Amino acid sequence: MGVFTQADQALEWRGGQEIVRIEPWGPGSLRVRGTVWETIRDDLPGALIPREAGPAAPAAIEIGAGSARITNGGLTAEITASGRLRFLRPSGEELLAEMTPHFTGPPTRRYKSAAGGMHQFEVRFEARDRERFYGLGQHQHGRLDQKGAVVELIQRNTEVSIPFLVSSRGYGFLWNHPGIGRVELGTTATRWVSEATRQWDYWITAADEPAALISAYGEVAGRAPMLPEWASGFWQCKLRYKTQDELLSVAREYKRRGLPLSVIVIDYFHWTRQGDWQFDPAEWPDPAAMVAELDELGVKLMVSIWPTVNPASENFAEMADLGLLVTNEHGLGVQLASWDRGSAVRVPMSFYDATSSRARDYIWSKVRDNYFSCGIKTWWLDACEPELVPEQPENLRYHIGPGLEVGNAYPMLHARGFYEGMQAEGEQEIVLLCRSAWAGSQRYGALVWSGDIDSTFEDLRRQIPAGLNIGLSGIPWWTTDIGGFKNGDINSPSFRELVVRWFQFGVCARCS
Repeated sequence: MGVFTQADQALEWRGGQEIVRIEPWGPGSLRVRGTVWETIRDDLPGALIPREAGPAAPAAIEIGAGSARITNGGLTAEITASGRLRFLRPSGEELLAEMTPHFTGPPTRRYKSAAGGMHQFEVRFEARDRERFYGLGQHQHGRLDQKGAVVELIQRNTEVSIPFLVSSRGYGFLWNHPGIGRVELGTTATRWVSEATRQWDYWITAADEPAALISAYGEVAGRAPMLPEWASGFWQCKLRYKTQDELLSVAREYKRRGLPLSVIVIDYFHWTRQGDWQFDPAEWPDPAAMVAELDELGVKLMVSIWPTVNPASENFAEMADLGLLVTNEHGLGVQLASWDRGSAVRVPMSFYDATSSRARDYIWSKVRDNYFSCGIKTWWLDACEPELVPEQPENLRYHIGPGLEVGNAYPMLHARGFYEGMQAEGEQEIVLLCRSAWAGSQRYGALVWSGDIDSTFEDLRRQIPAGLNIGLSGIPWWTTDIGGFKNGDINSPSFRELVVRWFQFGVCARCS
């Protein structure tokens, strides 16, 4: 049997080698952490704003002989002497409870030794037959209610992992692990799994309405800044504008025809090399003049920025020497083979390490000098999962830890670098079009779009629950490629109708 103690506003339980800490973290909310090491750590990466920066939340703690409770507003956590956790409303109604382990089987909270002094960890909660689950980011399974689904917690093109869900039973739950894992929302159990972690960490809140749950989540993970009015208009992009003259001719034609146009986008290969983060002067000879003309037309210019670095880039050697690139645990430091300007074959690309503040400052300095200085203030952070082929997160080493432990945080920290860079330049209207996100990305102005989806009616249908669920994950700004991204046939009557229907969906989504 375990031992209960109170430390300031926290309730702690120790049993054998395990320690569990439960503490208030925002109104009506609790943070729960545990480990089999000696102490709970406060320095590990996650989505929650440090408590000293958030609102104070007094808690009531009761310690008895066989159990202990901590109550914060409308949420109570109870832990038994054996260490089993459950969460209740003040009325006593049970919201969520760990499963009672089989008397001959492993415990509900399972630790399995992993490399680097970490553990693979999983916890199982009791399942409720009529419970419904929403959120968890953006996924292409086509389900709004995700009860019964197995959702991988990993970033991929079109799959955005945000481990926050809203339950129909009146609670919100954040799995505060930036590493790789999964959640199984089964009919006999709900199981959360982290492939590698030093300690487990989740946050739970209770409220009567979904909006209140999401608001409470915003209190502890951050709220999105206000969307600028111009950003709610029509954005125009194609694969791809190849020259400054081509882009300006299209913008002028929109103006001549009286068609509304808020943003026009310069896609990839406008650069000299991936990792140079600059225009090719042969095709974009005067970016400042281009921006000035677009401003007169009432059009914002957005530029695609990739996190990849070509070994032939003028910045590669310096970044490698300064330790600003994602490295590998084994083998060569290569994460993606990709085409680039002037290459006849795919080139082995590295990624800059967005988990390093020095690396974020470095890339922003290049973007500031080569784009922002020309008047460009809107950024498309494409391929920011990052997109890895083959997918081997266990082989990656980031500044803040191994890939299995921290890899999902990459898109959030990538957005942070641009958001803070813009703020340092005095900018307030910051919009970052991102292909991926993690918990907390909203506080850095991330506007997510659903990635490289197919041009089919089936994919259009799947975007509706995908967009609703990412909105329920704390990301209020979301969109799609109208007509989808790939495999559309402009000569097909079905595809032409699809584009019309997708335009209708886009307009309705913005009106809502």
